[in-house]
Formats: sequence, C-alpha cells, structure tokens
Amino acid sequence: MRPKNSIIAVLFTTLVIIMMGFAMIIPILPFLVEKFGATASAVGLLMASYALMQLIFSPIWGALSDRYGRRVILLIGMLGNSLAMIMMGLSTQLWMLFVARSLAGLLASATIPTANAIIADSTRDEERSRGMGMLGAAMGIGMVIGPGISGWLVDQVSVWGAAGTFSPAVNNYLIDRNLFVPFFISGALSIIAMIVVFFSLPESLPKEKRTSVANIQVTGQFKEMWKAMFGPIGFLLVLAFLVSFGLTNFESVFSLFSEHRYQYGPKQVGILLTMVGLISAIAQGGLIGPLSKKFGEEMVIKVSLLLSAVGFILMLLAFDQLTIYVFTGFFVLSNAMIRPGISSLTSQRAKTGQGSAMGLNNSFMSLGRVVGPTLAGLAFDININYPYIIGSAATLAGFILCLFLLSPKQVRELKSSPPTPAS
Repeated sequence: MRPKNSIIAVLFTTLVIIMMGFAMIIPILPFLVEKFGATASAVGLLMASYALMQLIFSPIWGALSDRYGRRVILLIGMLGNSLAMIMMGLSTQLWMLFVARSLAGLLASATIPTANAIIADSTRDEERSRGMGMLGAAMGIGMVIGPGISGWLVDQVSVWGAAGTFSPAVNNYLIDRNLFVPFFISGALSIIAMIVVFFSLPESLPKEKRTSVANIQVTGQFKEMWKAMFGPIGFLLVLAFLVSFGLTNFESVFSLFSEHRYQYGPKQVGILLTMVGLISAIAQGGLIGPLSKKFGEEMVIKVSLLLSAVGFILMLLAFDQLTIYVFTGFFVLSNAMIRPGISSLTSQRAKTGQGSAMGLNNSFMSLGRVVGPTLAGLAFDININYPYIIGSAATLAGFILCLFLLSPKQVRELKSSPPTPAS
C-alpha cells in the first residue's frame, strides 16, 4: 500500500475536483429551471431529489464497498457523476433534468463515504481526524471555487457568442445554451478525477478483510432514525434536522431570490456564493474551535442559532450591494458555527459506536436537505420572502428548545452518561 500521505493527497485532489464540479452548477440550476418555464417549486424538488437519493443510497454504497472494495465503488461514483452532469447539459426538457439530477445523487453518493472509508482503512486512530479534516478542507475548497467559476463562465460564454467569436452556428448555440456549459465542464472535471484515482490510488481494503455479503438494509436506516429520536442523543439529532432544514431554505432559492429581489444574474450569484463559501470555511476552520473552548459548545450553538434566525430577517431588509453582502455574510457566519458544535456533542456522547451516531447525524441532516428545499420552493411561489421567514422560524425554534434542553448541566450529563451502543 502507498504511504498514507500519498493516499490523502490523491483523495484531497480528487474531492477538490469533484466538489468544484458539483458547486459549479448550484448558481445556475434555478435559472435553468426558469428557462424551461417552471417555478420555484420545481427548483426545490430538483434540489430535494438529489438529497433524497443521497439519503437512501449512501449506506448502500458503504455496504457495497465493504463487500467489493473501496476503489471500484469510488470509480463508479465518479463515472456516474460525470454521466449525470453530461445528461443535464444535454437536457431539453424539465423531466430530463430531474432524471439526471436524481441519477447524480444516486451515483455521486458513493464518493464521499467511500473516500472517508479509505482514510479509515489507511490511517491509525490517532491520525484519522487529520485525514478526515483534510477531506473536509478539500470539499470546502471545491465549494468555494466552483460557484465563482460557473457564474463567470456562463457570462463569458454569452459574451463570446454575442461577439461572433466562433462560427454563426456555434455562436448561436453559446447564446442559447450558455447555462448548460458548466454541466459539461463539471462532467469533464469528474472524468479527470476518475483518471487520477484509477492511476494513483491503490485498493485500501484487502480481499481477506472484505465482508462475504453486502449488508444492504434500506428500511432499516429509517427505523434506526425513528428509534434514535427517543434515545440519549435524540434532541441533538432533531436539532441537526432543524439546522439543515433552515439552511436549505436559504440555499435552495438563493439564486431565484437574488434574481427577483436584486436582479442578479448567474455571475453575481456565483460571486456571492463564493463569498458565502469563504466565510463558512473561515468560521468552521478558524473560529469554532477557539470559541467552543472559551465559551463551551452549548453556548456557541445557542448564540449561533439566535443570530442565524436574525440573519434570515436581515437578508430580507437588504437594499443595496453593501447591505446584501454584509447581511448575507452575517447569516452565513452565524449559521456555519452551529453544525460543528452539534456534531461534536453527538460524537462526545457516543464514546463507543461513534460511527453509528455520526451516521445518524448525517442522516438527519440529509432529511433536512430533502424537506427544506421542497417546502422552500412551494413557499417561494407564494411569496419570495416566505422561505427566509420559515428558515428563521426553524432556527429560532431550535434556539428555544436549546434553552430548555441544552443547558451546561445537561451537556455535562451528555458527556458523562453511558455511551450509545453501536448498532
């Protein structure tokens, strides 16, 4: 096996490429749906379809990687993501977008869990957090770079077409299909990542350590989620859902909101989303640790929830470019510090069976990413302010619950009580 640093480097590069391609399409999806004559409800369902496929199939891919090895599952995920992106780029009707987006969620959900499993296979316990942190950083970098490139590309392609840079047929295509170009770039990036993995990444799970049968239980996942709600970490899981639900009310209609309220196009939305990614990365990478150490996780979570609820309302009050950037940045900074605190408390509670507890945490966040966009799209069609009001209400509800269920004494009890058994 290659040295662990080499494996981490390959996975880091791969996830930067994958997430950059994924993030490139976020600013343009709502504009694309409008191009097909659909409403915000379709945008919400399109976002939710991806999250739903991830929620269902992530555990399945994990089980298959235990049976057949990590490398082949990772390659399948990247190839599938590339094909799905190309299908989206070729779409001429709304239903084709839904099929391709669902396929992307189904197949791309194999990449991140498998990459984490490779790190777990290749590192010792004391080194694992560093490896996982590197993968998280790679995803963050990709999410920061992608939207800005996408917005610039859509704008530049239109300029090239209007300037008659190429032949008349090509110029007309670029003007008419400028929103589709990032999908092809995203698909190409995924192919590049797949080539890197194919030639540079060895198998991390030897045949003798693989399971003889892939343990696939789709319904079992939802039964575990229901059961866990009434267990020791039930409140933390509900809180993870509320935070994810509230955030996706912001994310899913952000492009449409910016277009309708501020007359922003893909380029301006891409730049704003790049700022969002930078602030989120700074908050999670540089602020959450020192603040949690000084004030405690429960206080950081409470204050962040309250400020996040205020941030939703402030974004509705923005009236020029400065206030748009300041209020959006305020919201993102507040919201970005909630999830790490919840994950940390969940991990501390599950002193054994952490994998199961963190898997449940991810499942509840994924459920929020299914319900949030669906409701946000429906609400936007009624009034463009409603998704942000709903998001504010969800985070405010989380704050109120924390006042009663997340006191310092209760946090100490969470940390010191018997751990959740592995399931």
